Amino acid sequence: MCHYCGCREIPLIRDFIAEHESVTDHAGSVVRALDAGELSVARAHLDLMAAELRDHWRGEEDGLFAVMARDEEYRDYIEALQAEHRELGALLAAGDLADLRYRTLVRTAIGELALHISKEEDGLFPAALTALSGEEWNVAMAAWRAAHA
Repeated sequence: MCHYCGCREIPLIRDFIAEHESVTDHAGSVVRALDAGELSVARAHLDLMAAELRDHWRGEEDGLFAVMARDEEYRDYIEALQAEHRELGALLAAGDLADLRYRTLVRTAIGELALHISKEEDGLFPAALTALSGEEWNVAMAAWRAAHA
């Protein structure tokens, strides 16, 4: 994430980034647990990660994404991010870590999650600084609060 545009000073963006960092921490714990053969520990972190992502995605999609998608310039970018949310959500919800194939898919998804976060933090969030009106920020922040009630 860049540190020069100022988006980290916006409370909503700061909160999204904090959630990204927490999810990334869980993802790292998943990989370390898998490496150690501790499947129950890995599953616990996957479950925590999935729960946090559900609220996070709801806050993004109902708020920031929704208001930014009103602008055709951002619509395709946002639709791609939402598709990535759905893919990861489905993967996290359905699988047995005792299955080597599933463990491989989880490892791959964790790597892709870093790229997804970068698309938000280095692309969408800085764009929001100039794209959104005050009322749109209010809508986005209200959606985040509703997702985290």
